[in-house]
Amino acid sequence: MAVSIVGAIHGGLFLLYCAVLWHAMTANKRPVKWAVKYFIAALVPFGPFVVDGSLKRELAKLPDDD
Repeated sequence: MAVSIVGAIHGGLFLLYCAVLWHAMTANKRPVKWAVKYFIAALVPFGPFVVDGSLKRELAKLPDDD
């Protein structure tokens, strides 16, 4: 019973992640290759830790909104 509830929540959160990733790609005019990298990172164990550095470098290049 607990597995089915937690599994459904996990699946819903993953679908939400995919929707947010798609929105980020289209809103920021990123190529599909950019989104595929973060999608695959979500599937691979410890993948988010691997791509975290590249995302931080990308964010550092953005202009400040001050």
